[in-house]
Amino acid sequence: MELGRLEYLQALVTEFQVTDSAEAKEQVLANLANFAYDPKNYEYLRQLQVLDLFLDMLTEDNETLVEFAIGGLCNLCLDKTNKDYILEANGVEPIINCLSSSNEETVMSAVTTLMYLTTPQSRPQTTALPVVECMLRFSLSASRRLSNLATVFLEDYCTPLQVEEARNLSKHTAVGIPLPKD
Repeated sequence: MELGRLEYLQALVTEFQVTDSAEAKEQVLANLANFAYDPKNYEYLRQLQVLDLFLDMLTEDNETLVEFAIGGLCNLCLDKTNKDYILEANGVEPIINCLSSSNEETVMSAVTTLMYLTTPQSRPQTTALPVVECMLRFSLSASRRLSNLATVFLEDYCTPLQVEEARNLSKHTAVGIPLPKD
């Protein structure tokens, strides 16, 4: 059974790589992101370099590919080996860039992923001033899901000094980072 799982995941990765259809790529990436939810698949997904695939897709123009890629990373980074890999692969910056998406699901997954990736070593990057400013802005969102998640980020991952510094600097203007559409 386990060999069948690896073969199936390999077939998905191969399909993603060879297809020219944007719709097929989206469907395959959605499937891979769903498989990333199950810890039984972590080793296979690492072996097939799906973490790199997800990281690469974060910079695509296709917003659906970005949404599924950040969703997959969010699922995978609960595992310490995957978390370490993402951090060592300089994955925090492209994840932070997902905060400027107009797609609320992408933003929600990016915020959650930053939470999961926060360690004593990565905290300076995951809670950098622009991120804290962004979370302050999101905490004012009309979307209750986003405002609540941003508030948790500010309260649980940032120091009061960081929040105050961001408040004083931005006065909630976080220029250039629009709120996602509902």
